[in-house]
Amino acid sequence: MAVVSFWSNTKKETGKTSTMAAIATFMGIEHNYRILVISTSYKDNTLYNCFWEPEKIKKNLGLFGPNTNVAMQSGIEGLNRFIRSNKIAPETIRDYTRIVFKDRLDVLLGFDGEEEYVQQIQEGYPGIIDAANKYYDLVFVDVDKNLSKEIQDQILKISDIVMVTMSQRFSEIDNFNKLKEENDMFKSPKTLLMIGRYDKFSKYTSKNITRYLREKNEVSTLPYNTLFFEACQEAQVADLFLKFRKIKDETDRNGFFMKEVRRLSENIIYRLQDLRMRMR
Repeated sequence: MAVVSFWSNTKKETGKTSTMAAIATFMGIEHNYRILVISTSYKDNTLYNCFWEPEKIKKNLGLFGPNTNVAMQSGIEGLNRFIRSNKIAPETIRDYTRIVFKDRLDVLLGFDGEEEYVQQIQEGYPGIIDAANKYYDLVFVDVDKNLSKEIQDQILKISDIVMVTMSQRFSEIDNFNKLKEENDMFKSPKTLLMIGRYDKFSKYTSKNITRYLREKNEVSTLPYNTLFFEACQEAQVADLFLKFRKIKDETDRNGFFMKEVRRLSENIIYRLQDLRMRMR
């Protein structure tokens, strides 16, 4: 049982959420793990759109009173109530999730209610993640860039792996290099680096970035893929991965995409195994 947090040191778009969706979907298909994906976003449908068609959200008598715009598909409000009353059981988490693959992949969507309750919800995330980690084999957390630094730090602290997602912009790569000098956590084995929306024809290749950052292992990538990008907007990610798994030719653009997804998934598994061995 482990927590893998997807985090970025920039507010610019890095493809962090779609990367997490890709890895979770791939591992949900290929491995016999119980996986939970947690979104910590506010009024952001990026993760939802990867798996489900839009739904109408009704005005309802919600947890926080009448006429609250409750995201009925989310469940985060209900879980927050359990956390605040200290009555949550690990298996309770599943009752508030949406299922992508039965007994393989569940999703806990972000908060979509009234702004005045955002801080209250955000403060509950560390407790929810900790409880989920006692039930699921893997908990993937999309650490939203708008969370307070305090909450982000709490989530990163309880994470077994921090997946730092970056773009191929040199300024962003250089900023992370400086961040490593300021914060020892980003030099620790629990940190993995990943380039989102990767363009293999850029001069900032994964190998060049690895050398520049003086990393021992080659930086992982999630290549930009048109079909995947469209699937993330059309609730087709699960179907796309079931279709792509049949591709064997790694020189094919979709084959290269799947090769890198597999490599990233294996890097996560190997790093978790390595960290466990270190703890013995």
